[in-house]
Amino acid sequence: MAKIFIDGEHGTTGLQIRTRLAARRDVELLSIPEVERRNAAMREDLLNSADIAILCLPDDASREAIGMLSGNNHVRVIDTSTAYRVDPAWAYGFAEMDKAQAAKIRDARFVANPGCYPTGAIGLIRPLRASGIIPDGYPVTVNAVSGYTGGGKQMIAQMEDASREDAITANHFLYGLNLKHKHVPEMTVHGMLDRAPVFSPSVGRFPQGMIVQVPLFLEDLKNGFTRESIHKALVAHYSGQDVVEVVGLEEMKSISRIDAEELAGKDTMKLFVFGSTGGDHVNLVAVLDNLGKGASGAAVQNMDIMLSA
Repeated sequence: MAKIFIDGEHGTTGLQIRTRLAARRDVELLSIPEVERRNAAMREDLLNSADIAILCLPDDASREAIGMLSGNNHVRVIDTSTAYRVDPAWAYGFAEMDKAQAAKIRDARFVANPGCYPTGAIGLIRPLRASGIIPDGYPVTVNAVSGYTGGGKQMIAQMEDASREDAITANHFLYGLNLKHKHVPEMTVHGMLDRAPVFSPSVGRFPQGMIVQVPLFLEDLKNGFTRESIHKALVAHYSGQDVVEVVGLEEMKSISRIDAEELAGKDTMKLFVFGSTGGDHVNLVAVLDNLGKGASGAAVQNMDIMLSA
């Protein structure tokens, strides 16, 4: 039975991972009481007692945790922070992004769990870069809305408790207005982009769910690609797995709106290619749960892949 330690189990992502694993009989959860969460000696002991440590911590605390493993070569790590997502020494934990990625995760000691926005963006962009449909130099834009749980305990309280001095009363708000969001490097590297995308994130007054959009000008792509050929490329890329679904063109004809909460509570992702036959533009859309495939669900998927080694 594999021993799993969730370092940061009392935060939003950590709590969700713990809930997902609590009923399982194939893993043993090592736990630190909340009152002892800052006890460095206890943390270090539990980290080094685990088969897999899942870090649900801010970037600096994740780096500190890795330092606690110095000289210990048996503990494997899944880190949910942004600290290692573009580090070439770490496997990127988006198993479906290409055919070889699951094997890289399975064999890795260190796995960087993807961010929620990048999961949607990379899921849309990478197949089209790998197939040559999106050319070098193309100016990619990514527009997205997430449920407020993605902001952690503080934002959850700000959104749900109107009596707070710092309460957020907006139903929908943009942020990252300086266009320097911490997810941009991750989208650039794993989206195989040679130019950083313009990324505009936002938050809505709903707890879980996400929509990520990547609009494209067909005339600026290579070789006169159409909505149909782009859809075909995505279908081919994601064949043979059951986590990422590319919605069929016929089904899309009957869709008049997209609900950001459609996949709340699920660990899958849906991709759409919207537009008109013969039109000049397409809008690539990803729908997922920001705490599911965008965070805790992906961490458990990665853990299961690592345990299959």
